[in-house]
Amino acid sequence: MSKEVWSGPILDNHFHLNPNGRNIEAAKDFAKVGGTDLVLVHCPNFSNLPKTKKEYQLSYESTIEQAQKVRDEVNLGMRVILGPHPAAFAHQCIEWKESEGEAGVQKAMELYRQSIDLAIDFIEEGMAHGLGEIGRPHWEVDEDILQYCNGLLEETLHIAAKKNITVQLHVEGDEKAPYSQIGKMADRAGLSKKNMVRHFAPANVSDELTGGMVPSVILQKGCIETLVASMSECSRGFLLETDYMDDLRRPGAVMGPKTVPKRTQTLFSMGVDEEILYRTHFDLPNELYGPPL
Repeated sequence: MSKEVWSGPILDNHFHLNPNGRNIEAAKDFAKVGGTDLVLVHCPNFSNLPKTKKEYQLSYESTIEQAQKVRDEVNLGMRVILGPHPAAFAHQCIEWKESEGEAGVQKAMELYRQSIDLAIDFIEEGMAHGLGEIGRPHWEVDEDILQYCNGLLEETLHIAAKKNITVQLHVEGDEKAPYSQIGKMADRAGLSKKNMVRHFAPANVSDELTGGMVPSVILQKGCIETLVASMSECSRGFLLETDYMDDLRRPGAVMGPKTVPKRTQTLFSMGVDEEILYRTHFDLPNELYGPPL
């Protein structure tokens, strides 16, 4: 490897592709600046959320097909994460509760459970690598909705523990609370925190904060210094992500597809050890998800 330029693997751990967005062109942008691997995370169509088990199956199959298209056309290593986005459950639970009362709540919860079962089927068939993004809303909701979300999340962590499946967590932006609160859920569920990835994690990756979960850091402005300062206190390692949405209405949101390769080069130029970068982009993803398909 060159001392000036990182020429090793580069993985974006949380990336979305939209059939009606830039799609393959976004993946090509990632590859052009040195990207080698993507973790493609299922994202529902929030303007037309799945309302039945069959609709969830078709939605998951679309994500799997997108991953295959990127493998074939861009030659990137691809891993797929499938699961019901917590915002989807929250929106449907609120809507159906208002129109149908308690029956609407139960309908939303049953659809969530069916979507988890489907995702696990795809994982066990070797077509996906993990469960996610699961968790709870990142905005303030009524206490009863939050309790439904927390109950379903803990239920899902039990299943992940039994199946030995890695989960990607979608949580609120508070730095400490998600690590401590969901960590306690994991302890009750018997799920190792080594199998838990916090998506959109803050740049502080110290063990003291994470409690053993894997932080998937989104390196927004001013975060690199915090990441570098806390690396020595992170025993397991960390991942990098953009949470790229592939939404033509919001180009580059949350961060553009070239960001992780560029930030990786910045870290390398700052003197971050090759072993740390190799663990971020190769060893740790293999431990969490297995090899790319």
